[in-house]
Amino acid sequence: MAEAPLLAVNGLIKRFGGLVATDQLDLEVGAAEVHALIGPNGAGKTTLIGQVAGELRPDAGSIHLTGRDITAEPVHRRCALGLARSFQITSVLRDFTVLENVALAVQARLGHSFRFWRNARRDPALTGPAGDILAQIGLAERAGMPAGALSHGEHRQLEIAMALATRPRLLLRDEPMAGMGPEESARMVEILRGLKGQVGMLLVEHDMDAVFALADRITVLVYGRAIASGTADEIRRHPDVREAYLGHDDGAH
Repeated sequence: MAEAPLLAVNGLIKRFGGLVATDQLDLEVGAAEVHALIGPNGAGKTTLIGQVAGELRPDAGSIHLTGRDITAEPVHRRCALGLARSFQITSVLRDFTVLENVALAVQARLGHSFRFWRNARRDPALTGPAGDILAQIGLAERAGMPAGALSHGEHRQLEIAMALATRPRLLLRDEPMAGMGPEESARMVEILRGLKGQVGMLLVEHDMDAVFALADRITVLVYGRAIASGTADEIRRHPDVREAYLGHDDGAH
Protein backbone atom coordinates (compact mmCIF):
# COMPACT_ATOMS: atom_id res chain seq x y z
CA MET A 1 0.00 0.00 0.00
CA ALA A 2 1.42 3.38 -1.04
CA GLU A 3 2.40 5.77 1.71
CA ALA A 4 0.00 8.70 2.14
CA PRO A 5 1.40 12.07 1.03
CA LEU A 6 2.48 14.44 3.74
CA LEU A 7 -0.18 16.93 2.58
CA ALA A 8 -3.16 16.17 0.34
CA VAL A 9 -5.56 18.88 -0.82
CA ASN A 10 -8.59 17.54 -2.67
CA GLY A 11 -11.31 19.47 -4.49
CA LEU A 12 -10.73 22.61 -2.42
CA ILE A 13 -13.06 25.55 -3.04
CA LYS A 14 -12.97 28.98 -1.37
CA ARG A 15 -15.20 31.89 -2.34
CA PHE A 16 -15.20 35.51 -1.22
CA GLY A 17 -18.59 36.74 -2.34
CA GLY A 18 -18.64 36.29 -6.11
CA LEU A 19 -14.89 35.72 -6.32
CA VAL A 20 -13.70 32.12 -6.50
CA ALA A 21 -10.24 32.28 -4.92
CA THR A 22 -9.69 28.50 -4.83
CA ASP A 23 -11.38 26.55 -7.62
CA GLN A 24 -11.58 22.74 -7.27
CA LEU A 25 -7.90 22.55 -6.35
CA ASP A 26 -6.00 19.29 -5.94
CA LEU A 27 -2.43 19.33 -4.63
CA GLU A 28 -0.04 16.95 -2.87
CA VAL A 29 3.23 17.45 -1.00
CA GLY A 30 5.38 14.39 -0.38
CA ALA A 31 7.42 13.73 2.74
CA ALA A 32 10.43 16.08 2.89
CA GLU A 33 9.48 17.52 -0.52
CA VAL A 34 9.77 21.21 -1.39
CA HIS A 35 6.65 22.09 -3.38
CA ALA A 36 6.43 25.64 -4.73
CA LEU A 37 3.29 27.56 -5.64
CA ILE A 38 3.68 30.22 -8.31
CA GLY A 39 1.26 32.35 -10.28
CA PRO A 40 0.29 35.95 -11.07
CA ASN A 41 -1.27 38.39 -8.63
CA GLY A 42 -4.69 37.20 -7.49
CA ALA A 43 -3.96 33.57 -8.35
CA GLY A 44 -5.01 32.42 -4.87
CA LYS A 45 -1.66 31.28 -3.49
CA THR A 46 -1.87 32.97 -0.08
CA THR A 47 -5.55 31.99 0.19
CA LEU A 48 -4.54 28.36 -0.24
CA ILE A 49 -1.81 28.70 2.40
CA GLY A 50 -4.39 30.21 4.79
CA GLN A 51 -6.70 27.23 4.30
CA VAL A 52 -3.92 24.70 4.86
CA ALA A 53 -2.84 26.59 7.99
CA GLY A 54 -6.41 26.64 9.33
CA GLU A 55 -6.87 30.41 9.27
CA LEU A 56 -9.46 30.19 6.48
CA ARG A 57 -12.21 27.57 6.28
CA PRO A 58 -12.76 26.15 2.78
CA ASP A 59 -16.26 26.11 1.36
CA ALA A 60 -15.78 22.60 -0.03
CA GLY A 61 -13.10 19.94 -0.36
CA SER A 62 -10.70 18.40 2.12
CA ILE A 63 -7.19 18.80 3.54
CA HIS A 64 -5.28 15.80 4.90
CA LEU A 65 -1.98 15.88 6.81
CA THR A 66 -0.16 12.52 6.98
CA GLY A 67 -3.45 10.85 6.06
CA ARG A 68 -5.46 12.61 8.77
CA ASP A 69 -8.37 14.85 7.81
CA ILE A 70 -7.56 18.31 9.24
CA THR A 71 -10.12 20.28 7.21
CA ALA A 72 -12.04 21.32 10.34
CA GLU A 73 -9.12 21.31 12.80
CA PRO A 74 -8.19 24.63 14.48
CA VAL A 75 -4.76 26.21 14.00
CA HIS A 76 -3.32 24.96 17.30
CA ARG A 77 -4.28 21.37 16.54
CA ARG A 78 -2.61 21.56 13.14
CA CYS A 79 0.54 22.86 14.83
CA ALA A 80 0.45 19.93 17.26
CA LEU A 81 0.16 17.57 14.29
CA GLY A 82 3.31 18.99 12.68
CA LEU A 83 2.29 22.04 10.65
CA ALA A 84 4.19 25.32 10.99
CA ARG A 85 3.50 28.55 9.12
CA SER A 86 5.71 31.57 8.67
CA PHE A 87 4.26 34.82 7.45
CA GLN A 88 5.27 37.46 4.95
CA ILE A 89 5.62 39.83 7.92
CA THR A 90 7.72 38.45 10.75
CA SER A 91 6.09 38.05 14.17
CA VAL A 92 9.03 37.73 16.56
CA LEU A 93 9.16 39.39 20.00
CA ARG A 94 11.42 42.35 19.31
CA ASP A 95 12.39 43.09 22.92
CA PHE A 96 13.41 39.49 23.61
CA THR A 97 16.79 38.16 22.60
CA VAL A 98 17.14 35.92 19.58
CA LEU A 99 17.80 32.93 21.87
CA GLU A 100 14.78 33.75 24.05
CA ASN A 101 12.48 33.86 21.03
CA VAL A 102 13.51 30.37 19.97
CA ALA A 103 13.49 29.08 23.57
CA LEU A 104 9.89 30.23 23.90
CA ALA A 105 9.01 28.33 20.73
CA VAL A 106 10.62 25.22 22.25
CA GLN A 107 8.64 25.88 25.43
CA ALA A 108 5.39 26.09 23.45
CA ARG A 109 6.12 22.74 21.78
CA LEU A 110 6.70 21.13 25.17
CA GLY A 111 3.37 22.49 26.39
CA HIS A 112 4.79 24.63 29.18
CA SER A 113 2.89 27.66 30.40
CA PHE A 114 4.05 31.02 29.11
CA ARG A 115 3.61 32.37 32.65
CA PHE A 116 7.04 30.93 33.28
CA TRP A 117 8.72 32.51 30.28
CA ARG A 118 11.34 34.15 32.51
CA ASN A 119 12.63 30.68 33.36
CA ALA A 120 13.11 29.99 29.66
CA ARG A 121 16.14 32.29 29.75
CA ARG A 122 17.95 29.98 32.15
CA ASP A 123 16.46 26.55 31.51
CA PRO A 124 19.01 24.44 29.58
CA ALA A 125 16.19 22.13 28.45
CA LEU A 126 14.93 25.11 26.43
CA THR A 127 18.07 27.14 25.67
CA GLY A 128 20.07 24.07 24.61
CA PRO A 129 17.77 23.04 21.73
CA ALA A 130 17.26 26.73 20.87
CA GLY A 131 21.01 27.24 20.54
CA ASP A 132 21.35 24.18 18.33
CA ILE A 133 18.65 25.49 16.00
CA LEU A 134 20.27 28.94 15.83
CA ALA A 135 23.55 27.30 14.85
CA GLN A 136 21.77 25.35 12.11
CA ILE A 137 20.15 28.52 10.76
CA GLY A 138 23.31 30.64 10.98
CA LEU A 139 22.26 32.91 13.84
CA ALA A 140 24.40 31.55 16.69
CA GLU A 141 26.43 34.77 16.86
CA ARG A 142 23.22 36.77 17.25
CA ALA A 143 21.84 34.68 20.14
CA GLY A 144 22.20 37.40 22.81
CA MET A 145 21.05 40.28 20.60
CA PRO A 146 17.55 41.77 20.92
CA ALA A 147 15.46 40.47 18.04
CA GLY A 148 14.50 44.04 17.18
CA ALA A 149 18.14 44.81 16.31
CA LEU A 150 18.32 42.16 13.58
CA SER A 151 18.35 43.01 9.90
CA HIS A 152 15.32 42.14 7.78
CA GLY A 153 16.96 39.01 6.45
CA GLU A 154 18.02 37.93 9.94
CA HIS A 155 14.44 38.40 11.13
CA ARG A 156 13.35 35.93 8.47
CA GLN A 157 16.06 33.51 9.59
CA LEU A 158 14.83 33.83 13.17
CA GLU A 159 11.29 33.13 12.04
CA ILE A 160 12.46 29.88 10.45
CA ALA A 161 14.33 28.98 13.65
CA MET A 162 11.16 29.52 15.70
CA ALA A 163 9.18 27.36 13.27
CA LEU A 164 11.80 24.59 13.46
CA ALA A 165 11.62 24.70 17.27
CA THR A 166 8.11 23.23 17.00
CA ARG A 167 9.59 20.20 15.16
CA PRO A 168 7.25 20.49 12.18
CA ARG A 169 6.74 17.91 9.49
CA LEU A 170 5.51 20.56 7.04
CA LEU A 171 6.60 24.20 6.80
CA LEU A 172 4.32 26.70 5.07
CA ARG A 173 6.54 29.47 3.70
CA ASP A 174 4.79 32.57 2.32
CA GLU A 175 7.26 34.65 0.30
CA PRO A 176 10.35 34.10 2.45
CA MET A 177 12.47 36.30 0.14
CA ALA A 178 10.10 39.30 0.30
CA GLY A 179 11.96 42.58 0.83
CA MET A 180 15.41 41.01 0.68
CA GLY A 181 18.41 42.16 -1.31
CA PRO A 182 20.43 39.74 -3.46
CA GLU A 183 22.83 38.68 -0.69
CA GLU A 184 20.07 38.06 1.85
CA SER A 185 18.03 36.15 -0.73
CA ALA A 186 21.01 33.96 -1.58
CA ARG A 187 21.56 33.26 2.12
CA MET A 188 17.90 32.32 2.57
CA VAL A 189 18.04 29.96 -0.41
CA GLU A 190 21.03 28.21 1.17
CA ILE A 191 19.23 27.91 4.52
CA LEU A 192 16.13 26.43 2.93
CA ARG A 193 18.24 24.15 0.76
CA GLY A 194 19.91 22.91 3.95
CA LEU A 195 16.50 21.87 5.28
CA LYS A 196 15.66 19.75 2.24
CA GLY A 197 15.20 16.14 3.19
CA GLN A 198 14.48 17.06 6.82
CA VAL A 199 11.07 18.70 6.56
CA GLY A 200 8.45 19.15 3.85
CA MET A 201 7.77 22.65 2.55
CA LEU A 202 4.90 24.31 0.73
CA LEU A 203 6.52 27.45 -0.60
CA VAL A 204 4.91 30.57 -2.07
CA GLU A 205 7.56 32.72 -3.70
CA HIS A 206 7.76 35.28 -6.51
CA ASP A 207 11.57 34.99 -6.89
CA MET A 208 11.74 32.49 -9.73
CA ASP A 209 15.49 31.92 -9.35
CA ALA A 210 14.81 30.80 -5.76
CA VAL A 211 11.87 28.64 -6.84
CA PHE A 212 13.86 26.83 -9.51
CA ALA A 213 16.81 26.40 -7.12
CA LEU A 214 14.71 24.90 -4.32
CA ALA A 215 11.58 23.21 -5.59
CA ASP A 216 11.26 19.49 -6.22
CA ARG A 217 7.87 20.19 -7.78
CA ILE A 218 6.05 23.36 -8.81
CA THR A 219 2.33 24.01 -9.14
CA VAL A 220 1.14 26.99 -11.16
CA LEU A 221 -2.08 28.68 -10.05
CA VAL A 222 -4.16 30.99 -12.23
CA TYR A 223 -7.50 32.29 -10.90
CA GLY A 224 -7.51 29.64 -8.17
CA ARG A 225 -6.98 26.73 -10.54
CA ALA A 226 -3.86 24.61 -10.99
CA ILE A 227 -2.97 24.86 -14.68
CA ALA A 228 0.19 22.76 -14.36
CA SER A 229 2.22 20.80 -11.83
CA GLY A 230 5.60 19.17 -12.30
CA THR A 231 9.35 19.49 -12.00
CA ALA A 232 11.14 22.75 -12.71
CA ASP A 233 12.07 21.57 -16.22
CA GLU A 234 8.51 20.46 -16.94
CA ILE A 235 7.13 23.81 -15.77
CA ARG A 236 9.66 25.77 -17.83
CA ARG A 237 8.61 23.89 -20.97
CA HIS A 238 4.85 23.90 -20.35
CA PRO A 239 3.20 26.06 -23.06
CA ASP A 240 0.26 27.16 -20.89
CA VAL A 241 2.62 28.25 -18.12
CA ARG A 242 4.84 30.21 -20.48
CA GLU A 243 1.79 32.04 -21.82
CA ALA A 244 0.04 32.65 -18.49
CA TYR A 245 2.97 33.35 -16.25
CA LEU A 246 6.62 32.82 -17.15
CA GLY A 247 6.44 35.04 -20.21
CA HIS A 248 5.60 38.08 -18.06
CA ASP A 249 8.16 40.23 -16.29
CA ASP A 250 5.96 41.46 -13.46
CA GLY A 251 6.32 38.30 -11.33
CA ALA A 252 3.72 36.84 -9.02
CA HIS A 253 2.57 37.64 -5.51
